[in-house]
Amino acid sequence: MRAAGRDARLDHEEAVMFQLRKLGHVVLNVTDLEAAVRFYTDVLGLQISDRYPDSMVAGGMVFLRLHTDHHGIALVGGAPKLERTTLNHFAFEVGSPDDVFRARAWLSKHDVPIVFEGRRRAGCQLAVEFRDPDGNNLEIYWGIDQVGTTGEVRPASQWKPARTLEDAIANPVVGQRMPPLGFDGA
Repeated sequence: MRAAGRDARLDHEEAVMFQLRKLGHVVLNVTDLEAAVRFYTDVLGLQISDRYPDSMVAGGMVFLRLHTDHHGIALVGGAPKLERTTLNHFAFEVGSPDDVFRARAWLSKHDVPIVFEGRRRAGCQLAVEFRDPDGNNLEIYWGIDQVGTTGEVRPASQWKPARTLEDAIANPVVGQRMPPLGFDGA
């Protein structure tokens, strides 16, 4: 196994004195602020913390939260419509495989096209991927591999891509403890 994210240059330099944990927040430029707010609140269940009017930020700005942090996502309106977005994706972790299945059902219920579901490769998380109204790629996932203090990561030979959530559940990767599923799809 190799050390995750290990840069040989660090062997000769002072180590970084802080550790990044999880995604803190993302700020997106959006073409239609109210459509984006509806998507993130009505479809994904985020809550509005604050709003900046046009007089404070051109196009307006809305801060959305997932939990106790003031905001996990902020949306800035007035962006020009581009042929393609430059953001690859951002991801939200959920607490169980059932939650990934629930997310897929919820997104489908709200006519949000799913662009991928299952398990890709590195990280080996169960995931559902989709796009917001501006074409930004989002992921909802559970069970991403954890890298311990040794820095060892799962070798590529143990990755098991799956093209559906059901296949990912039926064929788990080595060491991934799959709790019993309780979601019935309703």
